[in-house]
Amino acid sequence: MSGPDDVAGPDHVPGPEDLDAGQQDAPLQRDGPVEVTGEIAPDGLQRLWMPHRLAYIKGENKPADGSALLCPFDEIPRLSDAEGLIVARGRDVYAVLNLYPYNSGHLMVVPYRHIADYTELTDAETDELADFTKRSMTALREASQAQGFNIGMNMGSVAGAGIAAHLHQHIVPRWGGDSNYMPVVGHTKVLPQLLGDTRVVLADAWPAG
Repeated sequence: MSGPDDVAGPDHVPGPEDLDAGQQDAPLQRDGPVEVTGEIAPDGLQRLWMPHRLAYIKGENKPADGSALLCPFDEIPRLSDAEGLIVARGRDVYAVLNLYPYNSGHLMVVPYRHIADYTELTDAETDELADFTKRSMTALREASQAQGFNIGMNMGSVAGAGIAAHLHQHIVPRWGGDSNYMPVVGHTKVLPQLLGDTRVVLADAWPAG
């Protein structure tokens, strides 16, 4: 009769001593399919762990209202070009790489002034924002042979703006086949170059004023 010490608890890990002599001598079977119950069946998706995006999901350093407090677009110009991922600086606006790019080389043109709406831009800011957009396209074509672009702004959080309190224009380079099975089926973007390296390449290709 078994006593209390002979009962395997929930944390018991079976070992060789739990097998009878015949089982210990039997060869391991590795060539058959592994049966998985419905409760733990895989969903067919593969995971590419990107813990750094948690900061984006949690909205770290994102202003909750229209104030300039902790606005990243106000803080970036105070950094060096390398630290802030700044490609070029103008009098009223600057061009910076998106920290969470849709495609490699995803640039943003941002006014230094903390404003939320396009209609608040001065004529000088409007002119330089348009000029920097053109220069961004030229640099991306020179550096990476971009075949097309998505260019635009999201005005307001309801329109999809990640940082609605500070206006910024996106310049996203496109290539034939960049929407392949990875983002469409695998829901994964493959970026072939580190942001710091991309910044150097685009800064070198930035056209002079």
